[in-house]
Amino acid sequence: MEPRKMILPCLLLVLTFLATDLVRPTHAIWLNIPSTGTKCVSEEIQSNVVVMADYVVISENYTHTPTISVKVTSPYGNNLHYKENQTSGQFAFTTAEAGNHLACFWIDGHNQGGGDASLNLEWRTGISAKDWESVAKKEKIEGVELELRKLEGLVEAIHGNLLYLKRREADMRIVSEKTNGRVAWFSIMSLGVCILASALQLWYLTRFFQKKKLI
Repeated sequence: MEPRKMILPCLLLVLTFLATDLVRPTHAIWLNIPSTGTKCVSEEIQSNVVVMADYVVISENYTHTPTISVKVTSPYGNNLHYKENQTSGQFAFTTAEAGNHLACFWIDGHNQGGGDASLNLEWRTGISAKDWESVAKKEKIEGVELELRKLEGLVEAIHGNLLYLKRREADMRIVSEKTNGRVAWFSIMSLGVCILASALQLWYLTRFFQKKKLI
């Protein structure tokens, strides 16, 4: 086989491996929800990103499975999801704001006092939340072509994250420059006040000693 013909299959194999490794399903998170408190998780997500989550309540301290309330809010406090009396469920949304998105869970009032509960939460964002099986059926692709499509989506997600980090870095630089300017002006003003106070104190002492005819 010619070298050029051997390179393409090897390259596709490497790309498939990378796509399979990087686009693997998100691992579940276990949360211990206290009987009289709230447990929250947060993640910083940029705008226009798909978020999906599944949750299941598990408890050994109840004769029946306790019910919980779920509330998901955006960085500006907008309510994205709210449910009561849930033992399991899911929520999905597309972010409209960039920043920390907060998901809070607590045991409903009529279940309080019976002990803690455990929550299994599977949180997926971006390319991990995409239904690749539906994409494969709709576009009739499979195998290496599907893995390449996943890799393409991953590259786009990484590029979007890099642009988001670049914007955040620019915003932080502007804030830092403004803060440095304000600190410099405050230092100059503080120095001026100290010099003025010293001059007034010297003038006062001079007048005092002149009146006492000490100088």
